[in-house]
Amino acid sequence: MATTSLKLPSSLKERIAKLAGDTGKTAHAFMVEAIVEQTERIEQDRAFMARAEASLKHYQETDIAYDVDEVNAYLRAKIQGIGLSKPQPIKRN
Repeated sequence: MATTSLKLPSSLKERIAKLAGDTGKTAHAFMVEAIVEQTERIEQDRAFMARAEASLKHYQETDIAYDVDEVNAYLRAKIQGIGLSKPQPIKRN
């Protein structure tokens, strides 16, 4: 494993030490976990945006979309355990 040095303000270091102790972790483990969680969150956000951009590009190229009311009704039914057929794509223009 690579070693990295962090310079933290004293007040933050104290907060980390308290929270780490409260959760039964070392300050090191607490900070590693926080860095992992933040890294994963940003990676997930970027992946979501990439899928959204690809979806928009696909729509712009094909004019195929889904009716928002049908999609919402389908999702509400699915959450409630009600069987409803999936919305069908439609050509907009």
